[in-house]
Amino acid sequence: MIYVAIVILLASLMLGVPVPVSFMASAGWLIFFGGPGGGGYAPSQLLPYAFTQMNSVSLIAIALFIMAGGVMERGRIGEKLIDLVDVFVGHLRGGLGIVGTISCAVFGSISGAACATLSCIGSIMFPRLEAGGYPRGHAAALMANASLLGLLIPPNATLIIFAWISGQPVLACFLSTVMPGLLTTTLICAVNMWLLRNNESVLVAHRRSVEEKWALFRERGKRALPALMLPVFVLGGIYGGILTTTEASAAAVLYAIPVGMFVYRGLDLKGLWNVVVESGVTTGVIMAMLFSVSMLSRLYLLEDLPSRLLLLFRSVSENRWVILFMINIFLVIMGMLMDDISVVVLTTPILMPIILELGFNPIHYAAIVGVNTGLGCITPPAAPVLYLGGRLANAPINEMMRPALWFMLLCWLPVLLFTAYCPKLVLFLPHVILGTPW
Repeated sequence: MIYVAIVILLASLMLGVPVPVSFMASAGWLIFFGGPGGGGYAPSQLLPYAFTQMNSVSLIAIALFIMAGGVMERGRIGEKLIDLVDVFVGHLRGGLGIVGTISCAVFGSISGAACATLSCIGSIMFPRLEAGGYPRGHAAALMANASLLGLLIPPNATLIIFAWISGQPVLACFLSTVMPGLLTTTLICAVNMWLLRNNESVLVAHRRSVEEKWALFRERGKRALPALMLPVFVLGGIYGGILTTTEASAAAVLYAIPVGMFVYRGLDLKGLWNVVVESGVTTGVIMAMLFSVSMLSRLYLLEDLPSRLLLLFRSVSENRWVILFMINIFLVIMGMLMDDISVVVLTTPILMPIILELGFNPIHYAAIVGVNTGLGCITPPAAPVLYLGGRLANAPINEMMRPALWFMLLCWLPVLLFTAYCPKLVLFLPHVILGTPW
């Protein structure tokens, strides 16, 4: 019966049924027809389990980081970051794209949400990129890929949920994706310049002297200092052991509101109220999804799906690195069908026992999940972030696909291979800072 439930789930997703409804359809089949004798499971076994799972302080951080991202988006905080980065790379061909990429990395390190990053930085960058001669499709694909850096450079909601499900330390999971995040940032900047190397329509700003750069840096640095202090304040509090992740998310909101309202004057009371409402709606959708997936994951465990999957993998190869490759393929396929949070909540209870039995470090697997969920957000047919980039830039999808594929092939796939097969480099920061075993 478990195979029928999986077919129901995949078929529902491919038909465009909302993700929580697809999860409940698969769970409904197992509730009525699952179990050893096909007699199903009592709902009383599942509802208390889901409620218990949801009773976690860590989940509050998701709502608060979403709110912090909304405040930053409306408070014109991203605009000051963009102006500062432009001082150093604006004169290069493709430099404006690098400005957008680095700004997304900094903004995403606080908001932890790709859509908020793309909406904020993208709304500022797309007119500049268009004025600079960038093809619309290239600009949309670039900013969509760059906005996902917030899923790798901590903190981010995806890894909070992963840590919540797997029982791993949140901070260790955060640190595991720092190296992949920095590598992805570098590769996106390099590929952007490579794709535009022969495009004469892309305008290049005049090269500034060292004195001009220093004067401009001081001027823009003063304006950007309150925005730059936000990641220092939040991340420093987390990594310094002063704040927990939940406390840091609350601190991010409390810091961003006065900066957005009184320093940059992009946020008023009406805008703040809209941010609260939108954050509440988004959080409610995520919590409903988590509740439904918690029950479905429990049913999959009761049906012993991890052991069946491991048996299937081992029928292909006994080598654990080959099995890890197949797990990555599985995660990529799931990411093509659903959003990042759904992938994490559904697959972590199923795949974590396999990872542990194969002898892999669970923090190493956290980094693999982070990169895979980022790749899934720009991989059709789902590709929610890629399509959002197209809408914001008013770019047809056919103009976006070629540059988007180059970014996938030359940025995300190499980083995924690096993350999966260079575990010591990925675990370097968790080991040095927290003493996480290799």
